[in-house]
Amino acid sequence: MALDLSSVGFTTEPHAYTYDWKNLALYALGIGAKRDELAYLYEGAPGGIATYPTFAVIPAHAPLFQSLVRTGGNFAMVVHGGQKIRSLAKLPPSGTLLTTATIRAIYDMKKLAQVVVDTRSTLDSEPMFDSTWSILFRGEGGFSGPRPPADLDEPTLPKDREPSFTHEESTSPEQALLYRLLADVNPLHADPEFAASVGFPQGPILHGLCTYGFAARAIIKHLAGADASRMRMMSAQFRRPVWPGDTIVTQGFLLEGGKVAFQASVKGRSEPVLTSGYAEIV
Repeated sequence: MALDLSSVGFTTEPHAYTYDWKNLALYALGIGAKRDELAYLYEGAPGGIATYPTFAVIPAHAPLFQSLVRTGGNFAMVVHGGQKIRSLAKLPPSGTLLTTATIRAIYDMKKLAQVVVDTRSTLDSEPMFDSTWSILFRGEGGFSGPRPPADLDEPTLPKDREPSFTHEESTSPEQALLYRLLADVNPLHADPEFAASVGFPQGPILHGLCTYGFAARAIIKHLAGADASRMRMMSAQFRRPVWPGDTIVTQGFLLEGGKVAFQASVKGRSEPVLTSGYAEIV
């Protein structure tokens, strides 16, 4: 079924997401936080529980799904291509976020079609998060549409020096089962038989956004003094699957103006799982 190109410009109604410190702590645990990151896990932390900026993806799931339904695409052919988040304000320990999504564009990538969806989350009318989702529909390209534009803000990985940091961290065998409690309950991340039926005989894979969160924590730990409020933006493309229990290796380069170029791979495998990574630290 061809994608409905007239869906470009479609905007959802606001979707409410009510959260408290338990949601924030569960998210931190879902992306691998340990007990030495207590500020992100404990409601009694000085100043209240802190929030990792990549939490921005959680309240956006429902309006994103509504947008993708509007395209008429086949969900069995969906692949998450890339993710960008921007933190706009400090999130309080509890509240109700309202998130809308807008289909910005549909691009032709020959065998693939790329659907770009922008979301914004507000709290009491104040913007909290912006996010941009690159969603790929396999087999839907070739409609003679425009190609995706280059991201002019994206820095390249320096080839003339060593990384500013290299961070290795193991995921748990139960990591995907924990992360899926947050929003994405796709059986691909839980059911071995389902995973095998869609081409993953090794078993359920880890959510790409979980790997994304692991990389965010590594950047924050090494380049932001473990203060997540200093990360204002993060973007990356998803290249290869990660399985629960894999060790994620994140390498980052601190550039001028607080910009960070990074990539992530799995220990023991040569091909990166996150590429075109960049972030902004203040």
